[in-house]
Amino acid sequence: MSNATVSRVGQSNLAGDDQALFLKVFSGEVMAEFAINNVALNRTMVRTISSGKSAQFPIMGKTSAAYHTPGAEIVGTAIDHAERVITINDLLLSSVFISNIDEAMNHYGVRSHYSKELGMALSNQMDRHILATGVKAALSTATLTTAGNAGEVVTDADGDTSADSLIQSIFDAAQALDEKNVPESDRTVFLKPAQYYLLVNSSSKLINVDYGNSGNGSTASGKVYNVAGIDIVKTNQLPTTNITTGVEAGGDATAQAVDARNGLALVMHKSSIGTVKLMDLSSESEYDIRRQGTLMVSKYACGHGVLKPDAAVWIRTATPA
Repeated sequence: MSNATVSRVGQSNLAGDDQALFLKVFSGEVMAEFAINNVALNRTMVRTISSGKSAQFPIMGKTSAAYHTPGAEIVGTAIDHAERVITINDLLLSSVFISNIDEAMNHYGVRSHYSKELGMALSNQMDRHILATGVKAALSTATLTTAGNAGEVVTDADGDTSADSLIQSIFDAAQALDEKNVPESDRTVFLKPAQYYLLVNSSSKLINVDYGNSGNGSTASGKVYNVAGIDIVKTNQLPTTNITTGVEAGGDATAQAVDARNGLALVMHKSSIGTVKLMDLSSESEYDIRRQGTLMVSKYACGHGVLKPDAAVWIRTATPA
């Protein structure tokens, strides 16, 4: 009896790896889930490098204007320059092992769900790293010694319970950014769900139709979009603890270590944080005959660092004890 001709549904053009198409679908689902869940990456200055472990971001100050005295030589004015070096963190990965026997006995597919979980795990961790860096920016001294400004902290003792107080603090943050000549575009305020819904459920002017801003959200939709002209982003990844070690701190280099206790909101401009990509998001798959299953890994290698402290404001209830 001759053997049957098998159609390998995971094989591309009847040749090569019999799981090639499975990996392609898996990778696409991981990337899609990452893009859906990530809220902070596009709100930083991103650079991609092909090799090395760090990248330099130039920081330039401002100049001034002056009246000219007839006959006087024009010699120009000095503009302060500095740089921030951002180093790549260790390789960050999320993985899952799928046993042959378990998958065969299971009556529903798991790979699609697993791919989404891997993408979500990496997305959430990147957000936590970026937002921790934003808190560091707000707590940092100036990058430029002659023309720069430090970050800003706004203390709001009852901002966690009073929507009007929190709104005022966000306006105070906007004023601080204005006074430091930070551009009005590309500003974002990150809030945890408790503070976000405090704003939505308030009787404040944010969603009051009598003030002509019904397009800014509603209690019915559970959404509010702007405060003081700043985009509002709800996220569970805003740090509110003292981060010292481990994955949350960025690995051995502890690049994202920061004391974020008592935090309420982070207001920042895109220029406050830099992101360096060495290895973009990708996935690998390998069947292990010794373990009778497939190991699937999604990973990236990135680093995040403070660029311009004056473009970030940390709103908290009190100074950590």
